[in-house]
Amino acid sequence: MATPSKENAPSYGLGTRDKSVPWYKADIGEIPKPARELLEKYSGIASDRVASHVYEVRDRAWEIEPYPCIGGGTFLQLGISLCPPYREIISRVQKGERLLDIGCCFGQDIRKIVFDGAPSENLYGTDLHGGLMEAGYDLFLDRDKLRSTFVAADIFAASSALTQLEGQMDIIYAGSFLHLFDWEDQVAVAKRLTALLRAQKGSIVIGQGFGHLHSDLYPVGLDTSRTIFKHNPDSFARMWKQVGDETGSAWQVDAHLEVMNLAGFTKDGKWGDPDSRLLRFTVRRE
Repeated sequence: MATPSKENAPSYGLGTRDKSVPWYKADIGEIPKPARELLEKYSGIASDRVASHVYEVRDRAWEIEPYPCIGGGTFLQLGISLCPPYREIISRVQKGERLLDIGCCFGQDIRKIVFDGAPSENLYGTDLHGGLMEAGYDLFLDRDKLRSTFVAADIFAASSALTQLEGQMDIIYAGSFLHLFDWEDQVAVAKRLTALLRAQKGSIVIGQGFGHLHSDLYPVGLDTSRTIFKHNPDSFARMWKQVGDETGSAWQVDAHLEVMNLAGFTKDGKWGDPDSRLLRFTVRRE
């Protein structure tokens, strides 16, 4: 596993608000069509105001929590709509099932689901930072109409506001979340997701995150002091087998790797390695 040497590369660490880091882009490029449609038709923002509005909220949010998805503008990708069972998810929520977005950031995927026909009262979002969820109301201008529930909580806390949701969710969306941790912590998170879901066949976890052709621990960005586990489909299925064994449950895992446009996450295309991939997954309780 090759990593940048400290002599040849700056030691960037996630959490810094320094805008010189590779994952902050002063120009995030053209607003993706689905996000623009959402902001124009759902939020009612004039077409010629969309870009300036996004930049204004993005830069305020960067001061709250400088996540790479904020700095690089990838929150605009609306990843839930790219998950293979998306239409199934919309139908299930329309029929009364509940969905929880883990690590929801602005709650942008929740707004996408609402725009596509799901009742907002059946949708829940959680993030460590309540400030980002508050900024979501500013981004989408929907404080008076959105009836979704947002909960600020630490997924690892034994007792938190998430406890009240245990056993009540049918669907969990984990977009760009599991990949933040090493194997042990991913297992701990997956067990927490299991507890939040109804203990019945058909409960489902969908999402995506950084993966790799060769599953292993990899450094976070250019900072070698912290590592995360990047999965391939085999290791991801193996992890859920461990989760099932340790929780008395069984899970069907469907995961695949997609080629990533690394330049979309960085200024120079060098933050990452050529074997990095996007892991997209669907995990169903049997």
